[in-house]
Amino acid sequence: MSAIASPCVGLCSTTLGDRICRGCQRTDAEIRDWFGLAGDERAARIDALDALREAVAGRYLRLVDAAALEAQLKRHRIRFRPDQPGLSRAVELLRVGRERIQALSRYGLVQTGPGEGLDVVELHARLAAELNEAAEARRRSSLPDPEPDRLDESPSCP
Repeated sequence: MSAIASPCVGLCSTTLGDRICRGCQRTDAEIRDWFGLAGDERAARIDALDALREAVAGRYLRLVDAAALEAQLKRHRIRFRPDQPGLSRAVELLRVGRERIQALSRYGLVQTGPGEGLDVVELHARLAAELNEAAEARRRSSLPDPEPDRLDESPSCP
């Protein structure tokens, strides 16, 4: 029996009442329903989460050496999936190592755009905030549309 792939990073903030996990950016419903999803559904959700992380991290970082990033992740025993895109891996690196990283260049990363000049802790804080906002927008877009207001149902005067 093979293990069920999961984007879980072991930091589930939904247990604290968040609708979006700050660790993996899944909704509370996705986490609850995860093991009931078919393999292709889980894979599609993981791909969507990776794309979200790549889009947000791509505004702040550029991956210039994927081999260096992978070597550092292995060295520091930071979990990642073999098929996980580089900037999605970088988000994990910053989550785990933000207090210890001195030079992102040693990890194959270069700060760009609004990330230039930020220390690593602040860079992670901004990434985490934007990821949470983007994940919340993703959650809201997946909700069914509310019924339109029915103005014709207001009580009529006699």
